[in-house]
Amino acid sequence: MEALSGRLKPHQSFLIAEHLAQIDYLEGAIERLSHQIEERLRPFDQEIAWLDTIPGVNRRTAEVLWAETGGDMSRFPTARHLASWAGMCPGNNESTGKRRSGRTRKGSPWLRHRLVEAAHGAAHTKNKYLSSQYHRIGTRRGKKKAQVAVGHSILVIAYHLLTRKQPYSDLGANYFDECDRQAVTKRCVNRLQKLGFKVSLEKLQMAA
Repeated sequence: MEALSGRLKPHQSFLIAEHLAQIDYLEGAIERLSHQIEERLRPFDQEIAWLDTIPGVNRRTAEVLWAETGGDMSRFPTARHLASWAGMCPGNNESTGKRRSGRTRKGSPWLRHRLVEAAHGAAHTKNKYLSSQYHRIGTRRGKKKAQVAVGHSILVIAYHLLTRKQPYSDLGANYFDECDRQAVTKRCVNRLQKLGFKVSLEKLQMAA
């Protein structure tokens, strides 16, 4: 209420009007550019729709993925080549026991920004492979590295979707546990034993 009390002087009104005019111009420019982008990408609506099925990826992110990579995955022999070109592939960070920097190479800043943003969105989805990957890595190595890792996965997924010409099919939140069932079982048993429990395991018969 105190901020609203007082009088607006002529020069202040002028400056406010200038700011509002600039905002109106930028909003109009964004709308015109968005329309132009939509028209130019119309022949690739199917490919954009496939990319849009990836968790965390929206229409705008799909457009950036297509525009920055050119959409033609045949120029990259493998998904690893694409990730390296985009600067989303961390280098070797350990050699003969010495820890090195795990920083990624410089690539397209626009593509990297969108992939990290998409990773943040994917991390907040439920019961998905990418969200499980984010929390799995984030617990051990921190949120920033988890975002880069998930961004890398999104780029790899995009490569395979465009190569195989198909929408995304999620592997599920328990994918990592299923891949490493024995290690997970041993780790859980050890944790319970440290809490003072005696554990005996019996495998359940799964219904057909």
